[in-house]
Amino acid sequence: MRHNKSGRRLGRKPDHRQHMMKNMVTSFFENERITTTVTRAKELRKLVDKMITLGKRGDLHARRQALRVINDQKVVAKLFEMISPRYSQRPGGYTRIIKLENRQGDNAPMAIIELVEEGFEPQQKVEKSPETVTA
Repeated sequence: MRHNKSGRRLGRKPDHRQHMMKNMVTSFFENERITTTVTRAKELRKLVDKMITLGKRGDLHARRQALRVINDQKVVAKLFEMISPRYSQRPGGYTRIIKLENRQGDNAPMAIIELVEEGFEPQQKVEKSPETVTA
């Protein structure tokens, strides 16, 4: 039983799954968009959001934490210097998953996962006027 176990197993052993996700994160930040299955894209979104949040922090410890997941130093530099500053005002939701047609060979549902490009403007807090209570 898998009580209180989060994450999808994706039909892989834990070490294979971990290496596959690290490779997918690395190629995602290299290309800023990849095509994969829907379940892998949903699982990849978690890691990508964490890496961008580390990039927004920008300190040495965050860079070393990102290097534990991303296999290439050039990609980590791209994340910290180019990608993360784009999302400095955005509190989350850095990726978008677009569903495609099923794959030809095994009919697996496919999707594109990509970085969100449009700008984000934080909403201004609207002060509520005191309302009179009528009986």
